[in-house]
Amino acid sequence: MNQTLLIELLTEELPPKALSKLGESFGHSIFSTLSKLDFVGPNGKFQWYATPRRLAVTISDVLDVSPPKDEEIKLMPAAIGLDSEGKPTAALLKKLAALGIPDEKVAEFEQRDDGKAKTLYYKRTVSGGQLATAAQGALLVAANNLPIPKVMSYQRQNGETVQFVRPAHSLIALHGATVLPLTLLGLSASNKTEGHRFLTAPGKRTVCIQHANRYAEILAEEGMVAPNFEVRKEAIRERLMGKAGTDQVLMPEALLDEVTSLVEWPVVYECHFEEEFLAVPQECLILTMQTNQKYFALTDANGKLRSRFLIVSNIATDTPAAIIGGNERVVRPRLSDAKFFFEQDKKKSLESRLPLLKNVVYHNKLGTQAERSERVTSLAAAIAGRLGGDKALAERAARLSKADLLTDMVGEFPELQGIMGTYYARHDGEHEEVALAASEHYQPRFAGDNLPSTATGTAVALADKVETLVGIWAIGLQPTGDKDPFALRRHALGVLRMLLEKRLPLSISALLGDAVAQFVAVPNFKDPSAEVTAFMLDRLRGMLRERGFSVNEIEAVVAQNPDRLDDIVQRLEAVQAFAALPESVSLAGANKRITNILKKNEEALAQASTVKAELLQDAAEKALHAAMGRVAPEVDAAWAKGDFSATLKTLAQLKEEVDAFFNDVMVMAEDIALRNNRLALLSSLHGMMNRVADISKLAA
Repeated sequence: MNQTLLIELLTEELPPKALSKLGESFGHSIFSTLSKLDFVGPNGKFQWYATPRRLAVTISDVLDVSPPKDEEIKLMPAAIGLDSEGKPTAALLKKLAALGIPDEKVAEFEQRDDGKAKTLYYKRTVSGGQLATAAQGALLVAANNLPIPKVMSYQRQNGETVQFVRPAHSLIALHGATVLPLTLLGLSASNKTEGHRFLTAPGKRTVCIQHANRYAEILAEEGMVAPNFEVRKEAIRERLMGKAGTDQVLMPEALLDEVTSLVEWPVVYECHFEEEFLAVPQECLILTMQTNQKYFALTDANGKLRSRFLIVSNIATDTPAAIIGGNERVVRPRLSDAKFFFEQDKKKSLESRLPLLKNVVYHNKLGTQAERSERVTSLAAAIAGRLGGDKALAERAARLSKADLLTDMVGEFPELQGIMGTYYARHDGEHEEVALAASEHYQPRFAGDNLPSTATGTAVALADKVETLVGIWAIGLQPTGDKDPFALRRHALGVLRMLLEKRLPLSISALLGDAVAQFVAVPNFKDPSAEVTAFMLDRLRGMLRERGFSVNEIEAVVAQNPDRLDDIVQRLEAVQAFAALPESVSLAGANKRITNILKKNEEALAQASTVKAELLQDAAEKALHAAMGRVAPEVDAAWAKGDFSATLKTLAQLKEEVDAFFNDVMVMAEDIALRNNRLALLSSLHGMMNRVADISKLAA
């Protein structure tokens, strides 16, 4: 009989930051196990539930008995299992007894060659299993494999010590309306659970689930509990937006998830704080409300913080004054702390804090933060010079960029590093680009983050990231597997994004060379430029794949080990356009063939670098040489304009001559002079064809 299956485990409060993962794992594991055992019908689906005190799952279309299955058992070689008269040997009888196969079934055995010898096989139909047995196993698997690193040990009333995420209080196991006799953690299954701790009367807290199909409905109606995590989360989002009115709610997904994990029956209330706190940088106020209190800040349409905020409560009441007042009292000291830190920090300039960087170790092999700051400062000036920027501004910005690490505010909220530097630099009267660079030099902090908006911020951001890449790599702490403690992958991607998206005329080798020069005073320093370059180009490949370019298109450009990236996207777009031409397949194949020929004859090419027209004999090689001379001015003109697409498309004119050359001309002629001249012709063609990209990579 197909019915909905419900399993619920009621516990003490579960870890809020892990709740959604726990709920999804619990539900998916039970569903997966029962599906593999053929207890879930073709229309079966599962829904996981998670509240602060429960994990549950419902699975539709679940059978009480799994369907019978035909199975074939491979027994043993016939020569071992049967004697000369065809009767079972002692070895076969022992095997049959272990498998529960009656002796009289020997006549039904099939003899079949398994590739080595004739072997005995037995086919039988195995009756279906009972749901209660399968569900018991599925529950144990789900409970034992929850994604939680640390479990609790606790004693049940009978003195038994058990281990789980949190102490468990009750277990529901229903197949339709029938209770399944499951057990877990010393609990026996029933159809009873508990409602909301505060919104149900103590004597009416027990909720009876009459049927698995009505689990969420009954729990909401009688228990004041919304068990579906995603439904509860979206209800919170909707109520926050409704309460905000014309203001904007700051509700990062991580905060929404955590708050959803803290309430069973969410209600949104509006609270306020004193206007005087708005004099504090709003990032500080927002962070303290979100991190410490799990509150939702509000801003106006222009992004300016409002003095009202929203809370999500677990208690619904028509008289919420006590709840609102309590939360307003709680947040006030937090905001006062932020205000105090801000006022205290402003009493000392960023520059006055710089000597203290000597007391902060960056890495025992690379010195203090003060020494690192000097390296970044010198490197930022060099980069600004290469970009034609203001070297003095870059030096000043780089020198002050880490000073806010020594402030009280950043000490309390490390997430504000850089942001507070900008505020304090403005207070100190620093140039606006210097102030902005305090925060911009961390950009991009993550995928999709903004790039620095100023030339000074860009120079310092590049310097900070390249210095980290070179320094950390040189001391042997490059990324391995999933481990990247110094975020070198993120730093490399940040450098690449700035070079590409800002189209900076900087070479990778120059950047790394300038960075390496800063480490001359570091003992036993080994230049890691080659390894870092390869690492960056590998990250570049991944970045370009995410932008929609194919592997072959990317290799056509990146395989040339480009040193500058300001035009790489344009090159790729030109390669895409060329690949769409009907001539591209033939030319790419020919180019691949040319590449292989030239690699095998590098010594000969060294002796014959130019084509001698008087040595051209065959009509096909003369025609190719003439065609190359005809299109060369067009190619050169397009290249000079930076029109990579036109450069490649012009080469399509050579298709017939190239095809004819390979059909009619023997490149490796016996005459050495003739051979070298033809190699020189191919080398010239190769250079012309691969100026934009190595089009041989387009060949299948």
